[in-house]
Formats: sequence, structure tokens, C-alpha cells
Amino acid sequence: MEDKTKSHHPGLAPINDTMLTRESWKIFQIMAEFVEGFERLARIKPSVSIFGSARTKPDHPYYELTVKIARALSDAGFSVVSGGGPGIMEAANKGAFEGKSPSIGLNIQLPHEQSGNGYQDISLTFRHFFSRKVMFVKYAAAYVVMPGGFGTLDELAEILTLVQTNKTRRIPIILVHAPFWEGLLAWFKNTLVTEKVISPDDLDLVQILDKPEDILNAIFSHYEHRGFEPSAEEAETLLNL
Repeated sequence: MEDKTKSHHPGLAPINDTMLTRESWKIFQIMAEFVEGFERLARIKPSVSIFGSARTKPDHPYYELTVKIARALSDAGFSVVSGGGPGIMEAANKGAFEGKSPSIGLNIQLPHEQSGNGYQDISLTFRHFFSRKVMFVKYAAAYVVMPGGFGTLDELAEILTLVQTNKTRRIPIILVHAPFWEGLLAWFKNTLVTEKVISPDDLDLVQILDKPEDILNAIFSHYEHRGFEPSAEEAETLLNL
């Protein structure tokens, strides 16, 4: 029987066999990233993932605030997970590294950006954003989102979507520094809710806080009556993330 995928049918592009082979073998590279991530991160719980701009300099107030937040979380018993790079990611790892709990960096290979910072007890490097994003979510007891750009917004949208659609468990999603985030939340309310593309209740998925002690209190309050370990139902959901 003729292989239709190799024909010159006007609706199908011809396949380059070499490229197809390379695409197929990428599956094993992706699998390896997931396996290493699962094996090395399974024991870091409870953990908090911190996000923010790679462009924030060490003398910026956001950097110093992130160090304080991460240190408070680490001393309270939370492993701290960041993207492993410079800026806010470095500040998060630095604060955790100075604290009592592990500092984890989930580094990403990029053509022109990101070299790993020196404050990581556990360091993993990913080629693929999607496998890295799973690791940020899978073991997180909370998300702390500092000011940042497209990458930060991407991670924020990812966790909001997963929680909204019940593809992961409900966790605290905390935006830090009200002046930076208030405009976005106003747009959520005045445009997204008004246009009925999200529900009014979806606004309750996030909160804005500014002080390390308030962030700690919000996380502990969320888990006060249930503990940090996922329930059996939540564990099944996370297994299928």
C-alpha cells in the first residue's frame, strides 16, 4: 500500500526522513528531563516556587525584598524553587541558600540568556520550557510572583489556568508589590469578568501581599486545617498533570 504521508498530495507537505527521526528521538530527551526532575525533586516538599524578572539588578528593592521573602520561607521549612538564573531568580535562591531549607534552581538553556546562579543546593537544567513548567507546579505548595516580564506572566497564567480547570490542586498564588500588579488585576476585573471570559470567582485565585510575614501567614493559613501533603484525590490529579 502506498504511504500517503510521503506523497505530493497538495494537502500534505513531503516528510524529510532525517528530520522525522530526529523528532522521534526527541521523545527520549524529554522523557529524561521528566525522570530526572521527578527523582530529584520528589523529596523537597513542602516547597514554594518564586518567579520574577531575570533583569532585576542586585541593588534593586525588588531583589532585596525577594531575598527576604525566600529567607523567611526557607527558615519556616519550605524549600524554595526558582528558575535558577539571574535577577529575581538569583535573589530567591540566595535567600533560600542562606536559610535552613534547600534552594532549588530549575535552569533553562536559552540561546542568548541565563547562566545559573551560585546559590543552588539542587540544580537541574532543562531544554524544554514545558517540562520545566511541570516541575514548578508539581511539588509547589504555593506560588510567589514578583514583578517580571513575559516569562513571569507565562508562569502566572499557567498556574491560574491549571487551578481554574482543576488540573492541579488549589494553592496560594501570591502577587508581591501591589503597585506593579494592581493594573493587571483591574484589567482582569473590568475586562475579563465583564466580557465573561472568566468568572468573578476566578479573581479569588490570587492575592496581593507586600511583606514576607504576610506571605508566610497566607500560606500557613491556607493549609491550617489540611496539612501540606496532597489528599489522595489531589495526588491523583498531580500524577496526571
